[in-house]
Amino acid sequence: MITTKQSKDFILFRDQLPTGKMKQIPLLLLLLGILFALILAVQDSESIFMKDSREKSAVFLSPNFVLGAGSVANKVYYNIDFPRGHIAIKEFKAEVVDDSGIPVPLHETYLHHWIILRYYGSKDTKSSEGNDLNKNHPKENIILRNHGVCKNLGQYFGLGSETRKTATYVPDPYGIEVGNPAETPKGYEERWLVNIHAIDTRGVVDRLGCTECKCNLYNVTTDEYGQQLPPGYAGGLKCCDDETQCRIRQGFRSIRKSLYLRYTVKWVDWKDSIVPAKIYIFDVTDTWKKGRNSATACKVEYQVEQCGRAGVNRDLKCIDNKKTSVVMHNGGYVIYGVGHQHSGGTGSALYGKDGRLICASMPVYGNGKEAGNEAGYIVGMSTCYPQPGTVKISDGETLVLESNYSSIKPHAGVMGLFYILVADKLPPKPSSRPVHA
Repeated sequence: MITTKQSKDFILFRDQLPTGKMKQIPLLLLLLGILFALILAVQDSESIFMKDSREKSAVFLSPNFVLGAGSVANKVYYNIDFPRGHIAIKEFKAEVVDDSGIPVPLHETYLHHWIILRYYGSKDTKSSEGNDLNKNHPKENIILRNHGVCKNLGQYFGLGSETRKTATYVPDPYGIEVGNPAETPKGYEERWLVNIHAIDTRGVVDRLGCTECKCNLYNVTTDEYGQQLPPGYAGGLKCCDDETQCRIRQGFRSIRKSLYLRYTVKWVDWKDSIVPAKIYIFDVTDTWKKGRNSATACKVEYQVEQCGRAGVNRDLKCIDNKKTSVVMHNGGYVIYGVGHQHSGGTGSALYGKDGRLICASMPVYGNGKEAGNEAGYIVGMSTCYPQPGTVKISDGETLVLESNYSSIKPHAGVMGLFYILVADKLPPKPSSRPVHA
């Protein structure tokens, strides 16, 4: 719509012409004037929209953790710095940096994983709330998990070595809604925690073995709770908990380093035009069956046996192929997808019940020494951004998750997770309203 100011400007232009000349103005010039005013009106409306939906960004640092050669940090920090208010999260990126803010390469400090969880904390609890999600988690805290079926994979965000080159942006007009005051229980406030699991591999005797948490390299026979390791457990999270030590070369000396997780959050203020996106995380080790406790069905990690060993059925390509089925109780439109694998991974995919491909995610391996391109490490995972409405999962549909690893050599403690964002509805189509002069 043409504003009063724009109409006056055009009238002023007309009145400044010599008497009698107005009638000589070609019709085309009149149309151009009207068109110019319309353009100004559209620009004004667009600038108002941009002002209301302007994307914000902030960079934060976790508390520091200190590592020496071969040592492990598996820290949990509660009530971390995070954007506040009723917002839509658009992106979450993270990486390990040193005291000077310089990114640390994976061949020095291997980032096994970082995960971000959302929770309601009592306003009466302001101090640090412990370093262990299971042992020290305050009973009054209320964990707000994602919509996936794995109770032990409740994070909103999380990646590993692939963190620097994996896209995490939530496309417009979608967003992950948080901070809604109408949903916050009385006496509580929304907070966030981070779990950082990092392994210093400087000077170790077997870098891959240490990053895979092979128990013999950590001289571990019990887990963090003092329980004996399961029979045949070669390696994984149970053997590389906080303050454990991987074997280093005799005589190797190094200085201890103070490190941080630097994370960048992008968001916009919430408004009704944003379409909420729900988070689902699937696990290829999920063995849930009807009538069983789903909290223990997702094992998170598994072992890959070497091809050619007796009793191990492998094809000529030496690929370990693992599959599982999972029921998606509440469906919707997929707007984003990505897999999570460890070194040795060759790709993962999520399929619908009819065999249609929902998303395939392939690892990107580095070929250099610099941070973000470390040779032999997965430094990124490919992502899926389907066109709105093209990939839909039905309510109650059974999905198939597939994870592939090279089995030329054995691998311990590998993962096959898949993360998708789902919207209950499609964004409304823009209306084609006539413009009135």
